[in-house]
Amino acid sequence: MKKLLLAAALIGTAATSAVAAPEKYVLDSSHSQVVFHYNHLGYSTTYGMFSGFAGDIMFDQEDPANSSVSVSIPVKSMLTGWEERFNHFMSADFFDASDDEVATFTSTSIEVTGEDTAKITGDLTLNGVTKSVVLDAKLNQAGEHPMAKAPWAGFDATTTLVRSEYNLGMFAPFVSDEVEVFISVEAMKAE
Repeated sequence: MKKLLLAAALIGTAATSAVAAPEKYVLDSSHSQVVFHYNHLGYSTTYGMFSGFAGDIMFDQEDPANSSVSVSIPVKSMLTGWEERFNHFMSADFFDASDDEVATFTSTSIEVTGEDTAKITGDLTLNGVTKSVVLDAKLNQAGEHPMAKAPWAGFDATTTLVRSEYNLGMFAPFVSDEVEVFISVEAMKAE
């Protein structure tokens, strides 16, 4: 009887240790971007983008709620399409950004909402202010990358930020205080 209980305990331990754990994925900076847009005085929609940033995703395909994400975005990686607008955004009117200033996002929880969707809550630090934000996220695909021949994953997410909450509210409400954000990232499994 003792041998049977010991065997059952060993099998139970082996089964527990076989449960998948999150695996580390590293953002593919060349295929990851944050695109934002806002209303300019009611006349147009103005767009900008951040690209070339770094981050890690601890991805648990079996239990996505057990995943996490951490991203660091250099503020001066912003692309506006017009040098004078970029210079104004980097001035004391908005970011007053130094060359090494970064915005960061670190997830605090993930709520699975569907087969390939989730709400990712996390702390966004932008312009020296940290606030909790929720990203509506979608897993686009996970599998072997056809060219890299390595495990790969792609995600899209959206959120709305209120720029005045981050001390970036100049010209609001004429220039919309709400900024729509669209995020698309690819990540490769770390070796």
